[in-house]
Amino acid sequence: MKLGYTLPILFCFVLFAKNDLNAQVSKRAYKKEIELWDGKRIDALKAANGWVNLAGLFWLKEGSNTFGSDSTSDIVFSHSEFPKRLGTFVVSSNRVDWITSEGNEVMLKDNKIQHITAFDIDSASNPSLSYKSFKWNIIKRENKIGVRFRDLNSPALQALTHINRYTIDPKWNIKAVFEPSLYSTIAITNVLGQTTQQQSPGKLRFSINNVSYTLDALDEGTGDFFVIFGDNTNGIETYHTGRFMYVPKPDQNGITYIDFNKAYNPPCAFTSFATCPIPPKQNILSIDITAGEKSVHF
Repeated sequence: MKLGYTLPILFCFVLFAKNDLNAQVSKRAYKKEIELWDGKRIDALKAANGWVNLAGLFWLKEGSNTFGSDSTSDIVFSHSEFPKRLGTFVVSSNRVDWITSEGNEVMLKDNKIQHITAFDIDSASNPSLSYKSFKWNIIKRENKIGVRFRDLNSPALQALTHINRYTIDPKWNIKAVFEPSLYSTIAITNVLGQTTQQQSPGKLRFSINNVSYTLDALDEGTGDFFVIFGDNTNGIETYHTGRFMYVPKPDQNGITYIDFNKAYNPPCAFTSFATCPIPPKQNILSIDITAGEKSVHF
């Protein structure tokens, strides 16, 4: 073969080899990015304000609600390190007061607390109280007021070491077009059966295997859209009600990317003491999304 023919062939071979090498480097870098994201996810779940240490969710009634390990308490938490009567929650409309029973040391940071307003609907922030390794704060879900209770020494913290996931594949980082909505809200129902209207700026339209799909996005006022979705893997390989994702807001041309490799389990996959939203009907995809986190077993 003459040299004149050999050089172009050699050049093409080198070019293809270089492109293949770049693709491999890019894929490894992407895999590393998702693995780092996984690590941060575990850390967040096991943090003091994470979901894994939840030990109770106690709904309060109007008036006095005694709290302790004794069976005569209105709210019973059975634990060897918990007193028979730790104190009392007093509910009055949209306010909750806490009164510590004599002989106990309930703390607000470094200060002993005898009597404090633990929740006021008009307050910008409400305190988190503690006793030994236990912490609690008040939450409100529509007309229900409850105690979110944590055990910072929960055995579940040691039990959760990893979350099973699908093989990381860049093909699931999918280009999407943002379509603004004529309406400002959509209905979202939680596991308690409560339905509220949530801010929704529009839909994300994307294609998988040349089939078009859409997901309604929620705007929580953060830098990204929040998406609650379901698919055909739910209840088989992934959590039965669906999964969550954050999606970057679109650029000036209305383009963003949905990275299903970052689809993650709702808090209810880790604890029965959460009040997770479930996907709206229009966000249940008729396809297997074999990316992101799988069901949790720990």
